[in-house]
Amino acid sequence: MLFRITSSAYQEEEVLSSLVEDIGRRGDGSKEFTLALESNHCVKALGQLMRPKQWVKNSFVLVGMVFSHNWGQAALLLKTLLAAMAFCFVSSAVYVLNDFLDRERDRMHPEKCHRPLASGTVTPIAAGIIFMVSLSIGLLLGLRVSSIAFSILLFYVIQNIAYSAGLKQVVMLDVLLIAFGFMLRILMGTWGVGIVPSKWLLLSGFTLALFMGFGKRWAELNVLLTGACSHRPVLKNYSLARLNQLLVVSAGTVILTYSLYVIDPSTVILHHTPNLIYTVPFVIYGLVRYLYLIRVGKGGDPTKLVTKDSHIIAAISLWLVSVLLILS
Repeated sequence: MLFRITSSAYQEEEVLSSLVEDIGRRGDGSKEFTLALESNHCVKALGQLMRPKQWVKNSFVLVGMVFSHNWGQAALLLKTLLAAMAFCFVSSAVYVLNDFLDRERDRMHPEKCHRPLASGTVTPIAAGIIFMVSLSIGLLLGLRVSSIAFSILLFYVIQNIAYSAGLKQVVMLDVLLIAFGFMLRILMGTWGVGIVPSKWLLLSGFTLALFMGFGKRWAELNVLLTGACSHRPVLKNYSLARLNQLLVVSAGTVILTYSLYVIDPSTVILHHTPNLIYTVPFVIYGLVRYLYLIRVGKGGDPTKLVTKDSHIIAAISLWLVSVLLILS
């Protein structure tokens, strides 16, 4: 079987397995129930392996469209959405590859040990098939957008292969490569669809990704002080004090580069307004809130914090609404 059910992976599986055995002893349709249960777990395992929740990161592809003032061009909007979809499939393929290569280390992590490959719920053969299908769909969609978009996706895949092969063990370079992946997303939604990217906007996205990357490392190191290096060896080269400094520097750089973008003469001329400066407070609050959450142990996964913390959700929503109102 390509997918296996492991009783140690999740408590709910133990309960359901007991229920299956009880039904089997009574002889009232256990075969059909077992098949339905396995089908449900296969779908769940696929979702965990491809990580659709992480697709929120690909919203960076849409940033260029928001600030391009081309909202009325349906063809360009459709091309941008197609570019974002392509990145979703390619990034899912990359997640599968990373999980396959990291499955032994993930088994030593208190949370990542439940991932499908680490727990044995999905076999390596099934993971390989999912990797190839997701990668093929993503690259074909990227080619449909433009040759530049296809090249960006291909470069993203090569970068992540290099990252997984060993560069993630190089201190500082590991976070820089993650941040560069976010800059590629912005390029995908600008250069890849025919929109000229702003240098300050690119820098803002890059420094924001750096900030979140250092925050994630801080949270990982804080949680895994015991046995941290066995799970992620690069953590032995970091310290909480050093990461504190990097967080402060990167947060300040995000505010600086975004502020320079909104007051840049070319931005004012493009949008016919200097009022984007009033969106800066929302950016500052979001950054400060993220720092607070990782310091109090609420985790460092940006995706979880962005989608679950009401304060960060409010800051992002108010920022987006204010940007659209100012630019409309």
